[in-house]
Amino acid sequence: MRWYFRAVGAKRIIAFIVLALFVIFFLGPLLNLLILAFTGRWNYPDVLPHEWSLKWWTFVFQQEDIANSMGLSFLIAAIVTGLSIVLCIPAAYAFARIRFPLSRFFLFSFLLTHAFPKMGLYVSIAVLFYKLGLMNTLAGVVLIHMINVLMYMTWIPTASFRNIHAAQEESARDVGAGPFLVFRRITLPMAMPGILVASIFTFLNSLDEAQGTFLVGIPNYKTMPIVMYSIISDYPAYAGAVFSIILTAPTVILLLAAQRFVSADVMASGFQVK
Repeated sequence: MRWYFRAVGAKRIIAFIVLALFVIFFLGPLLNLLILAFTGRWNYPDVLPHEWSLKWWTFVFQQEDIANSMGLSFLIAAIVTGLSIVLCIPAAYAFARIRFPLSRFFLFSFLLTHAFPKMGLYVSIAVLFYKLGLMNTLAGVVLIHMINVLMYMTWIPTASFRNIHAAQEESARDVGAGPFLVFRRITLPMAMPGILVASIFTFLNSLDEAQGTFLVGIPNYKTMPIVMYSIISDYPAYAGAVFSIILTAPTVILLLAAQRFVSADVMASGFQVK
């Protein structure tokens, strides 16, 4: 019995060490970014900065290209999310409720944009966009972003619609509600958590998209990830840390918000072909 308790205690210690290493591995770089962003003067090998300051935040926001790239990134992400909702939610409802030939094949096809190296895919699309006159246009940038987010806006809402029991909709029809009213009052509100999470992932994916924007939008459309590359090479590390926090903050905030709407089990079901 004593040997058993020792074994259990040893497993807990090992688990705690592994968890601590995991936290350090992921949170360590973020902590370093926070320190760099508020550093006025920091000389190696000192553990902490000699001086704390907001001067690099001021420096970043005074750069015209940086401020413009932030507004452009959020504008494009909002447009992409809105258009994806309009186009993909009806498709998701059809995949969930309507049985038609090759439905599983078409649903699986939305994964193809993530099945191949993105740069090769984007080069092929850029050639097509050049022939159509979409290079260096807002429409071209929005389209290249939408191609990359179709999976999120189709698979996750499809799972949400499938998880709604038909009996709940039939009960509304029994009391005289029409199909549109049933969808607006019963189906859509119950599927809304999954739609919100898919929208959050779509917004974040568009916000972080760099390769497609670089090929299609340069030189007139420089989003935050594009400008981030130039900051890393042309500006001090302190300015890069500030910009990294600005780029990372929406991801952290929106992912924390997503946890309030959908559990991990529902999220996992969104990537299952049924």
